[in-house]
Amino acid sequence: MRFKSIIFAALLMGGSQVNAQQLAFPGAEGFGRFATGGRGGEVYHVTNLNDSGPGSFRDAVSQPNRIVVFDVGGVVKINSRVQVAPNLTIAGQTAPGGGITIYGNGLSFSKANNTIARYLRIRTGINGDKGVDAVTISEGSNMIFDHISVSWGRDETFSVSGDVSDVTIQNSIISEGLHSHSAGGLIQTTGGISLLRNLYINNHTRNPKVKGKNQYVNNVVYNWRVAAYILGGSASQSYANIQNNYFIDGPQTSSAPFSRGNTNFHLFAASNFHDNNKNGKLDGADIPKEKYTVVDWVATPHDYPQVTILKPEQAYHFVTANAGASLHRDQVDTRLINALKSLGKEGKIISSEDENPEKGPGAINSGKSALDTDRDGMPDNWEKKNKLNPKKADDKADANKDGYTNIEEYLNSLIKV
Repeated sequence: MRFKSIIFAALLMGGSQVNAQQLAFPGAEGFGRFATGGRGGEVYHVTNLNDSGPGSFRDAVSQPNRIVVFDVGGVVKINSRVQVAPNLTIAGQTAPGGGITIYGNGLSFSKANNTIARYLRIRTGINGDKGVDAVTISEGSNMIFDHISVSWGRDETFSVSGDVSDVTIQNSIISEGLHSHSAGGLIQTTGGISLLRNLYINNHTRNPKVKGKNQYVNNVVYNWRVAAYILGGSASQSYANIQNNYFIDGPQTSSAPFSRGNTNFHLFAASNFHDNNKNGKLDGADIPKEKYTVVDWVATPHDYPQVTILKPEQAYHFVTANAGASLHRDQVDTRLINALKSLGKEGKIISSEDENPEKGPGAINSGKSALDTDRDGMPDNWEKKNKLNPKKADDKADANKDGYTNIEEYLNSLIKV
């Protein structure tokens, strides 16, 4: 508990140092930290697990300027791809029971400007369309994804490329891209992408593949086969800060952490560790300069947003405890974290989710939502505790004048880290 408290204090300190503008939420960091989401918009309740129609997840994210809360937990099976509208806060942390999983054909956040998405599981699977990503962003700006679990993409798993700027993916799990491609994702944009404290696990390649402007800090990569971080391999110019990450060989790892660099890749790197002995112990060493392949080394970090920087070993412990939709870890994420903690003994690159013991997304308890008489997204008991009126919809107000609306205060109160 003491170790987790130290990490939490560091995250809060890092967040406060960049709070000249309103952060998306306390602890938001990186290029996407100022996303506004659905602040001031309509509260939409997801009331069922249907693929479409009133009260469904698809309907909830189909229109802009909403804060999406969940009155039900479980698995939403989608037959076609979901396009997410701009100016949304998707508050997966509100789902009761075991939380919420979107399973089927994946989500597109292209043009979903000012997205805040937290505590969601997005799992595509073998029955998704051939060549589809689990999550795609090909256009848009100002987005932050926090505590997301994304898996089973049939092309990439979480891919950001094209005319995209100011995006953060933090505290998330990107896992088990399906063979014959099995890729973590492409990060290919000049607009600035921050990858912070994420776990890439059981992806054959692209953990991630990067071109453009990238901040890659405190991530853990486990059981890749042919490529972990791909340094461009392109005539395009790239500018990256790669700091304090931990690369850990799994049973199928057969390559070094870094590959395909050239002098178009302008790199600042420091304190990246590699544990390659598969002995069940975390005992890696700092990666020497020559192991980054051929790059253009820069002496000081690129001028990117200030973020919390943990030591590599601390990052490993933080990720094992907190990455992904970790308020209620499902069977899939629990298995993945256990594989990581085996430190070389367990892990498998798959072609179908049916190869896993869960045979899909697993069972998730639906739970029961708390009473919300005025349907403003804040349960009555929380409103009473915070001296609000549970019979008056006052979600858009800002009772303590700190820049977060009342419903944002409630959403943020549900988060442990």
